[in-house]
Amino acid sequence: MQVDEKFNIKKILKEILGTILGAFVMAIGVSLFLLPNQLSTGGISGIATILYYLFQIPMGTSILIINIPLFLLSVFKIGKRFFIKSLVGTISLSFFIDLLDKFEPLTQDKFLACVYGGIIIGLGTAILFKLSSSTGGSDLISFIAKKYRPSMELGNTVIMIDTVIVILNMICLKQIEIGLYSAIAIYLMGKIIDILFEGVQFTKLLFIVSDKNVEISKSIEQKIRRGVTGIYGKGMFTNQDRLILMCAATRRDISKIKEIAKKIDPNSFIVITNSREVVGLGFKEQI
Repeated sequence: MQVDEKFNIKKILKEILGTILGAFVMAIGVSLFLLPNQLSTGGISGIATILYYLFQIPMGTSILIINIPLFLLSVFKIGKRFFIKSLVGTISLSFFIDLLDKFEPLTQDKFLACVYGGIIIGLGTAILFKLSSSTGGSDLISFIAKKYRPSMELGNTVIMIDTVIVILNMICLKQIEIGLYSAIAIYLMGKIIDILFEGVQFTKLLFIVSDKNVEISKSIEQKIRRGVTGIYGKGMFTNQDRLILMCAATRRDISKIKEIAKKIDPNSFIVITNSREVVGLGFKEQI
């Protein structure tokens, strides 16, 4: 019992420290790149950017104040652990943004700011996602909306919120360029999150229909060293049962497998699809 408690305390402390680190990385992207150039990635930070330039309210302070009612609404809707980590993340982000805002921005070029700001914020957000944490804002809004309307798509909710807020930035600060550059930052942030959170080892999935299944599968296993699985299916036109070969492969293996299949059976039918992630022997190991 004591061992479990120690393990849980260690894990929670690790998650909290990781949340603070992720918030700090995000704050670098916001305070040293986006904010000095009037850019944002939408969400609560977008509203805080407007308040910063129109009323000179420190951005971190605005983020904290805006998040208070969201936390009050969500306190009974989300788990205690997620609530604590999100609270730590929100307070940390607010503190670091106001702290770093005292330093000179690293660039006054809007294009460089949106590129590097988007990448750095994406890195910080990915760290938080890895820890199942957040810094409040759009995450909490979408989560609350999902609780009240289970059919609502969280991704669509966040996109809608971010789009509306970026448009508000353009209107309030009276610059169309702000929206255009912010869109680049949002896109890059999303890409970095995908790469760091889900990995870059994209794979392909091949389905091969042939009368020479055994020869093709053996050749793939011997020459490419990739496993092949036989799936039973039925040709609806011929009304015949058929064995379909399925093989997960890397991009560089695709041309070799196609060559093998076509050499053994020129009439083979091959379908190649994208596979977002493959975990197991020969690919990414399970963590």
